[in-house]
Amino acid sequence: MAPEKLKLLVGVLALQFLLAGFHIVSRAALNMGISEIVFMVYRNLISLALLAPFAYFLEKKDRPPLTFSLLVEFFLLALCGITANQGFYLLGLYHLSPTYASAIQNTVPAITFVMAAVLRLEQVDLSRRHGLAKVVGTVVSIGGATVITLYKGLPLPHHSDLHVKSSPVTLSSSSGSPILNWTLGCVFILGHCLSWSGWMVLQVPVLKRYPARLSVLSLTCIFGLLQFLAIAAFTEEDLSRWKVRSGGELFTILYAGLVASGVAFALQIWCIDRGGPLFTAVFQPVQTVAVAVMASAILGDQLYTGGIIGAVLIVIGLYFVLWGKSAEKKGARNLLQDQLAQGADVTRHLLGGEASAKDEEAAPAMLA
Repeated sequence: MAPEKLKLLVGVLALQFLLAGFHIVSRAALNMGISEIVFMVYRNLISLALLAPFAYFLEKKDRPPLTFSLLVEFFLLALCGITANQGFYLLGLYHLSPTYASAIQNTVPAITFVMAAVLRLEQVDLSRRHGLAKVVGTVVSIGGATVITLYKGLPLPHHSDLHVKSSPVTLSSSSGSPILNWTLGCVFILGHCLSWSGWMVLQVPVLKRYPARLSVLSLTCIFGLLQFLAIAAFTEEDLSRWKVRSGGELFTILYAGLVASGVAFALQIWCIDRGGPLFTAVFQPVQTVAVAVMASAILGDQLYTGGIIGAVLIVIGLYFVLWGKSAEKKGARNLLQDQLAQGADVTRHLLGGEASAKDEEAAPAMLA
């Protein structure tokens, strides 16, 4: 394997393990009793402190002037991509294993495809194999998510010597049965995936008007932070909830802000730049496997047959969608090359015809 390809492979695998660690760290934070709102405020504060300087200095010349309509769009991006996205994720993780939260996240490409198709940002051609693959993959992914949500199944055997017990946390003593909590957790995680997909789709028109990605992320982060602070003003009136009480809590907050929103974000940009978005997305199921291993070893998570079946279906659907996208791009490139080749043939034919005409005109003169 070439050194450049090996470096890219190591980078994309490291990205998946860093993001897998975020699932474990987030669940550990909830187990420690950190408030979800406080956790998200601190995470976005650290993320903003990392992003803002790079956005300011690297995109000075790329930033167009801010308008009121752009500010409204940034507010909506934050509402969808930060407040709802992160909020639904932690609410889901409150009831659900990190393994299944990570597995359901694999539906994001399929959900994004559906949203883009509805908004006419994505073409669906059922007469072509790539169009059919994307539709089949979407149906299979959503079917897998439905299986995880509605069918828990039998528990799988696991080690009994656990470090930290990670049974689903209930919102209150009367929050209902474990099955209800499981279903509620899945619904919240699906809400997280819908918000995440909506955020990616909404970014397309915004980036066309404001082509400065780091600045868009920084401004979105500012509005997301303000939205969380507004929620905290009503839900976190006890100032003691804002205190970091242990080294473990500090570690989870720093990991979420520095690693998940900083190092992993930079590594993701590098991987997409070198290998493309499809190459990076293909390795996403590695994250789910890593989360399953970490959650079982560190948190003592219990796996269930329904969750495993659903996760397998989601991964199969993911690869159908990714293959469809890859085949569509390859077909578009081949079509463009054919058109360019045909254009070159026409040009050569015309030039050849002109040359022949000139030769015919020159022949009598030479004979004379």
